[in-house]
Amino acid sequence: MAKGIMVVVEQRNLQIRKVSLELLSEARKVADQTSESVVAVVLGQGIDELVPTLAAAGADKVIVVDDAKLAEYTTGAYTSVLNKIIRKEEPQAVLIGNTAVGKDLAPRLAQRLGVGAASDCTGMEVDSANFLAFKRPVYAGKAFAHVTSNVRPIMATIRPNTFPVTPPDASRQAEVVKEAAEIDAADLTAILKEVAVAASKRPELTEANIIVSGGRGMKGPENYVILEALADVIGAAVGASRAAVDSGWKEHKFQVGQTGKTVAPTLYIACGISGAIQHLAGMGSSKFIVAINKDPEANIFNVADYGIVGDLFEVVPLLTEEFKKLVSE
Repeated sequence: MAKGIMVVVEQRNLQIRKVSLELLSEARKVADQTSESVVAVVLGQGIDELVPTLAAAGADKVIVVDDAKLAEYTTGAYTSVLNKIIRKEEPQAVLIGNTAVGKDLAPRLAQRLGVGAASDCTGMEVDSANFLAFKRPVYAGKAFAHVTSNVRPIMATIRPNTFPVTPPDASRQAEVVKEAAEIDAADLTAILKEVAVAASKRPELTEANIIVSGGRGMKGPENYVILEALADVIGAAVGASRAAVDSGWKEHKFQVGQTGKTVAPTLYIACGISGAIQHLAGMGSSKFIVAINKDPEANIFNVADYGIVGDLFEVVPLLTEEFKKLVSE
């Protein structure tokens, strides 16, 4: 009989991704409502030290799969291992962060398990049958679909920054189960040789609490130093619209929008961005939106909580100086 909520934990260099802690926090709340348990599954190499953090975050049980073949994420190996664990544990639901890894992993797991997967969800609740239903945006964020399933496990990927991380409870203890990495030979079709990581002190775009983005109004790649200066003062990530990326001013990894990354920060500052529907689809879930644009008729003002009609080349440096004063106080 299916029981429990399973969270697939994503970690990199022994650092647990924030979205995984968000999922554990929300799973704990739901589990307390429905008398379910929370199971965290973490894969990697030398990962025993992560167990106390996962327990404190809300896990009743932590399944650890420690193997050199899992040191870095590869589609085949992770799918093979998690498929077997999910079949053995028979959880009611499986939650995965809607990250690059999650978007690669979840559909493959769903296919192996013969279940559906609700992707890029922005809400989770207990339905009338006393189990999980998910909310996900459709039609470029203009509407929301409510998704549930009678087939177990129900699987969902959750957009980062959807749920708050509850304060850790260091007194919590979790059952620890160590599983062997049973990887089918047919799944080892790719061997990862090296991971090249760009060095940056700024937060990763999809997990940032504050994002400063620039669009066509930036007029050229050299002007992004203005946004970067502001971002460094307030601890923000830097993003870009599709127009800026298509113009070659920023790499695609910085693109926010329907064909880029979907973000949900606490604060999104849009500079010189008109507000095309494709861009709004990628950042419309932001809790607070500030728009800076010299065109008072720009569509971005229709979704902004605060709007500044003015030249971003004058406004942004002024904001940077004011934030410097606040930070130094």
